[in-house]
Amino acid sequence: HRDLHSFPTRRSSDLIFAQTSSTSRGRALKLAASQQLYSYWSQLRGARGAPERNDIDPAAIRGVLADTFILEFNPSRGFPVRLSGSRTNSLFLRELRGESFLELWRPQDRAETQEILAAVADEAQPFLIGGMGGPTGVETTDVEVLLLPLRHHGATHSRILGACAPRSLPGWLGSLAIGALALTSLRALSPRE
Repeated sequence: HRDLHSFPTRRSSDLIFAQTSSTSRGRALKLAASQQLYSYWSQLRGARGAPERNDIDPAAIRGVLADTFILEFNPSRGFPVRLSGSRTNSLFLRELRGESFLELWRPQDRAETQEILAAVADEAQPFLIGGMGGPTGVETTDVEVLLLPLRHHGATHSRILGACAPRSLPGWLGSLAIGALALTSLRALSPRE
């Protein structure tokens, strides 16, 4: 049991960071939703740095659709959530569409999260980030967040496809909101695997 509110402020130099290789990718992506979405995204990408937004077929990812989201690349608006799946919404106990993705993180982690989102678009670089959250006074849970660049009419500074899922199912899930997430780790996933 960790107390989220006493979790220290982290800087990128403090976070776990590793460029994954093809032999360690399976260990980096721990949850089925992340693994399936990353595999689908990789197939669509082919030789490109990122697939086009219009290439995404919701029917092809129906098994993980409830854990997925799409962000608009708009730093001045905090990277608004364009679409979010039902399990992602239930983690926060509200519809996330239109909300700032940065506002889902603790204030001291928002600048770091914004830098990660910029790297996703600037470098067509997929990232796996770890978060931790939980209501005050109860056990916390770790959350796995996958961030994948999407092109829209050739530009990567338009949309980001993602998945968000808890690594465990605490008893409060579904009745209490997870609250603001603490950024605990990040991994750059090799886009050419």
